[in-house]
Amino acid sequence: MLSANFGKAVWLARVLNVRVALAILAGVVWAAAFPRPGWAGLAWIAPGLMLAAALGGRPSRAFRLGYLSGLAYCLLSLHWLLYNPFPMGALAGWLALSFYLALYPAVWVWFCLRVLPGCPKATQSDADSGTTLCRLGSVVEPIASIAWLDRVLWCIVAAAAWVVLETLRARLFTGFPWNSLGVSQLPLLPLIQLASVTGVYGISFLVVWGSTALLCTGATVMAQIVSPSRPKWAAVSTPAYRGQVEISRPHPFRTSFRLAFFADVGFPLVVVLLLTFAGGARLMRRTPPDREIKVALVQPSIPQRRIFDPQESTNRFETLMSLTRLALAAKPDLVVWPEASLPSFDESHFRILTNAIADHAVWMVFGADDAEPRAGKEEQQKYNYYNSAFLFDPLGRFVATYRKRHLVVFGEYVPLETWFPFMRHLTPIEASITPGTGPVRFEIEDPRAVVSVLICFEDILPHLAREQVDADTDFLLNLTNDAWFGESAAQWQHAANAAFRAVENGLPLVRCTNNGLTCWIDSYGRMRDVGFGAGKDVYASGFRLINAPLLPLGTTRAPTFYRQHGNWFGWCSLVLCLGGAACRRFWL
Repeated sequence: MLSANFGKAVWLARVLNVRVALAILAGVVWAAAFPRPGWAGLAWIAPGLMLAAALGGRPSRAFRLGYLSGLAYCLLSLHWLLYNPFPMGALAGWLALSFYLALYPAVWVWFCLRVLPGCPKATQSDADSGTTLCRLGSVVEPIASIAWLDRVLWCIVAAAAWVVLETLRARLFTGFPWNSLGVSQLPLLPLIQLASVTGVYGISFLVVWGSTALLCTGATVMAQIVSPSRPKWAAVSTPAYRGQVEISRPHPFRTSFRLAFFADVGFPLVVVLLLTFAGGARLMRRTPPDREIKVALVQPSIPQRRIFDPQESTNRFETLMSLTRLALAAKPDLVVWPEASLPSFDESHFRILTNAIADHAVWMVFGADDAEPRAGKEEQQKYNYYNSAFLFDPLGRFVATYRKRHLVVFGEYVPLETWFPFMRHLTPIEASITPGTGPVRFEIEDPRAVVSVLICFEDILPHLAREQVDADTDFLLNLTNDAWFGESAAQWQHAANAAFRAVENGLPLVRCTNNGLTCWIDSYGRMRDVGFGAGKDVYASGFRLINAPLLPLGTTRAPTFYRQHGNWFGWCSLVLCLGGAACRRFWL
């Protein structure tokens, strides 16, 4: 009976191809670590599974399997792109972005196998195909056969390579650092305090290091089970018997598991525990703020199709004003509207809004489109258009404007539109937006506050958010419109990514969205005042009153190590990768 079941398992493995199935499983597990569902523990398994699928094969095959894992992950974790109300562009963007981003895990798996000591170069079809369970020994042997110190160094180099690729993804082609692996660990508040030193990349390093160490443990144990060492014999000579007997030895699983656990997993485990205790101590040092500002955050939850319908401008404006009147009754110091909330800057809307501001003597920040004449241009399009945030004082006077610096491809500009005009049909935008030139301080009086604004996805860019922060900045303010993606996981993933900007820079982040997580995030990464109503619905319309903490008057904020030195950890990781490649006599 047992042999029959084993035969069925071998047949099923031949049909499905174990390596391919394991690579796809790694991508699925990786995607499940992010909201939603957000099972953070799975992130510690996914990188190891990706490498396990490729072990024992050629590096070229490793690249293909890594690409398959990355593609499965991207298609699942970015499926919210399909909620975009413009189907043609949604499908094209989902596929194009997924196929591009899958290159990064493919390069990572390929690199890890190339720097693995004793990387196999055999070409036997049986050992390389990995399609039968009986070849398991050839899969785990590349790791189990190398020395302990080589395994430890390999795990560290693998984690460093992941960080380098995440850093590259955050900057290449304007950057898309969505869902860095460390973001999945947001529920582990003590551990993520490391981001104030290394940025989110340090958390990614720990997760990959732990995952590859688990892989080494599993490979060492499985090597003993699948291919146990030969029995040792000793000569025996007694009056009753002359010959050889097998020396008794402990069970291979028990021995190898103990050794592998302490040898491979013990080192990263100790580091993670120490960092967790240090992060817990940082959380315990928090003190109540000396000053606060009362902020009313308005979330109108207007569907994206209505935003693009000019006939809905009046209805949109009335929705915003009705919620704002309710919020003003609570006498806030500052009222905030989300990104692109004002339908137009026509005179009637502008007068109603500024009169409401002056009547209630309240500061206001809102998002809207902005235009500026092109100097010396006589072409058909005579203006530069911007996605902007505006600050108005309690007298209804304009004070300052911030223009978005990092634009969303196909949402705010069409790449290469001059050479490929047909690409305009993939997006509803009428004209590409011009990026802003730099950060702008919004200075509020009574109570005294300095605010730095981030628009839309700018709060997922660690290096850009860092540039927005000064020593006297009280909090970051993000205006965004996640209604592009309906009621999906995009809102939760966006907020999770944004939370790390608060930890990295050591100051709160206030979020005002069209629909999504309108809330504030403290400097330790906790999300506060999330959702509306008894059910805490994040997609509903309403307004939220929060008390954002402010610095004591006349003081500045001590900078975090990350804000002082930027992505120093990424550069150190690059040095580690080059060192690992040099040791293997292989140059990138």
